[in-house]
Amino acid sequence: MISAYNLGALYDPDLGGDNLALIDCRDWDNPTEYSHREIDDAANACARGLLARGLRRGDTVALLSANRAEFLISYLGILRAGMTATPISYKFPGELVDFVLADASVKHVFCDGARRNLFTADLPVTNFDAEGAESFDSLLEPGDFEAVRPDETDVAMVLYTSGSSGRPKGVPLTQHGHLWALRGRMANWPLNHHRLLIAAPLYHMNALCTCLFGHAASTSTVLLPEFDARHYLEAIARFKCTWITSVPTMLAMAFMEEDLLTSLDLSTVSIVRMGSAPVSPKLWARVEEIFPGASVMNGYGTTEAGPMVFGATGGKPVPPMSVGRKVAEVDVKLIDKDGNEADEGVCWQRTPANTLGYLNLPEKSAEVITEDGWYDSGDVFRRDEDGNYYFVGRDDDMFVCGGENIYPGEVEGVLVSHVGVEQSCVVPVPDDIKGEKPIAFVVRSFGSTVTEDEVKQHALTNAPAFQHPRMVIFMDELPLAGPGKIDRKGLETRGREIWHQAGN
Repeated sequence: MISAYNLGALYDPDLGGDNLALIDCRDWDNPTEYSHREIDDAANACARGLLARGLRRGDTVALLSANRAEFLISYLGILRAGMTATPISYKFPGELVDFVLADASVKHVFCDGARRNLFTADLPVTNFDAEGAESFDSLLEPGDFEAVRPDETDVAMVLYTSGSSGRPKGVPLTQHGHLWALRGRMANWPLNHHRLLIAAPLYHMNALCTCLFGHAASTSTVLLPEFDARHYLEAIARFKCTWITSVPTMLAMAFMEEDLLTSLDLSTVSIVRMGSAPVSPKLWARVEEIFPGASVMNGYGTTEAGPMVFGATGGKPVPPMSVGRKVAEVDVKLIDKDGNEADEGVCWQRTPANTLGYLNLPEKSAEVITEDGWYDSGDVFRRDEDGNYYFVGRDDDMFVCGGENIYPGEVEGVLVSHVGVEQSCVVPVPDDIKGEKPIAFVVRSFGSTVTEDEVKQHALTNAPAFQHPRMVIFMDELPLAGPGKIDRKGLETRGREIWHQAGN
């Protein structure tokens, strides 16, 4: 069990020492390696440098960059100094970046060269790719540093939602809560014999918490600047990764690289952890086929309640497709459409990592967070008789077709069970009689020639008739939004346009 009291000061000199901590693959041909001691020394220098620049405990510092060692070092330094880190999606347009900088009252910005001109706010900047006064090296003040001891309510970070429906919302998360979550994830510590692979963006909970987990466990982490399907598979073989993390969409895209699947040695993988999106039975089976013998699990977590809600608790195996059982110190209840507790419904959760409310949005906070700490996730789950939970879909993705509730994820699972379908996204289109009907965007499997009619007939054969897509639109790949998730809102807009153009 870790003894750390500050989420930014996780270094264990006895376990980590000079062992390899990070392989930064920003330069794919010449990756840079860092030991745990080097990461720790640099984080101390960053904390000292921030204080030397006049920042104080409680100030907010933004991070706007692709994945790289300096991102992690800066994040750790910010927290050590008792400040609040605000990672910002580099996929946000400039107008949204400026909004976040103002909303979070940011006092300083760390960024890479590619995003230096993405914002107009007049703030002090440290540019990871610059030389001179703005450079990262010029900020660092080498020397020892004693990390600040945070109070129970001190905020470690403010993570922003993707903004797919309106302005992004800031989610303040405490040092105390996420140290609790980290300790829970390290229940099988020590794990320093593993080598993790991270390709999801560090501005997102999935990758950031996994990176902290690897650092605390004194293991080594391979960090890709962003997801690239070929580099993801090549990194497994090149660096002999044992523990891989991903959003399911990322694995689905990687598995389309047939030449690499047959030519690379991927046998070192013993743990596969997916998260942040639902996984289909077909993809699950494909994961088991490509990584035989590996422990496979689809994790679950929200920005608002953290990554520790369900897990492999109770000493029993977790069934395929399940996110596990409720972990200790967490309260969970499923609320059906009538407001009653049930075995299927919207998941309400209360954990020590829960946010206390959205930043500057008291009315929105009151809509989903109760006074006694319950968070309404909007995620619909089913619970079996053994206490295993299964993700059904997003409550706000659900639509009604002729009085029948349709969760897109359920239909997508049926579609991808066809051998000729690799990926799918189901969205609603308007209908005067039914209210809304489903249509599907589909990516064919490698070498597949499946037709629209065959996809429809497969759905009619394997699911209720009301679920079958009334139109199938084939694409080479599905567009992504945020950390490897399919851009469902964008496809819904596109689908309505195509549906209208077809005379419907």
